[in-house]
Amino acid sequence: MRGRFGPPPPDGGPRLQRMDRTGPRTGRPTLPGPATELITLPSGVRVEQLTTGTGTPVTVFAHGLAGDISGTRPLGSGVTGRRVFFHFRGHGRSDTPPGPWSFADLAADLSAVADQSGATRAVGVSMGAAALCRLIATAPARFDRVVLYLPAPLDGHRPAAATDRFSRLLAAVESREAAVIAEAVEPEIPTAVRNTPAGWSHLRQRVEQLQRDGLAPELESLWTRPALADEALLREFPGKALVIGCLGDDVHPASWAERLAGLLPGAELQIFDRPAVLWNNRRELRDRISTFLNT
Repeated sequence: MRGRFGPPPPDGGPRLQRMDRTGPRTGRPTLPGPATELITLPSGVRVEQLTTGTGTPVTVFAHGLAGDISGTRPLGSGVTGRRVFFHFRGHGRSDTPPGPWSFADLAADLSAVADQSGATRAVGVSMGAAALCRLIATAPARFDRVVLYLPAPLDGHRPAAATDRFSRLLAAVESREAAVIAEAVEPEIPTAVRNTPAGWSHLRQRVEQLQRDGLAPELESLWTRPALADEALLREFPGKALVIGCLGDDVHPASWAERLAGLLPGAELQIFDRPAVLWNNRRELRDRISTFLNT
């Protein structure tokens, strides 16, 4: 893959050098995830995809910046029908075509995955939510129902905290050092669960995935232009929308979710009262999404 940071370590790593006795003590890799496949889109870009469930309706899940399939799977655990998870370009085993990239590119990738799978519903997380907004602005009737979870800004302006966090992560992946990557990933995990089995499991999985697959530096080019220049186009969406935000998240301010819900006709808005929703309110979040999509 061209331009990826972080080739696989020679012995499979990672080894996290910590004094904390609750941390992992060996370099033994985590259990393998479910088998994915590479599909070729009409653009020629190959993306990594995982399909679970059977029947209809079909829901496609679009992850956030530097996210992955495993991070979006919990959002679909209660959703009926077939669920299609994929890696955007520059993530996982998906291709890294020459940059710069735009949200039009991400929206085209999302649209192609949805077309090939026959998806009528979509869930977008952060960057994935912005790509989904770009898609429904240009093709309002493409989906019957959409969920926009912790949406990223559409005007191209991100908080300094978001820019700094991603820059640190890119540099960490470039270093190829498991401990350095772990230090950059650790802020994703709430302090209260960092030294729990669930926290360590997440950290190890993320470190191993980033060491194995890397992360494309071209992703930094996405925010040189707005995800959607004319937000008023979202008012043409005829389907049902659920927008989910939270308080206390300096990377995804609740005001963005509130603004987006005001643009989408009849959108439902859910604001959780603390950040790290997937950790602190997992069951409620899963139930909220599945209830909305399964209705």
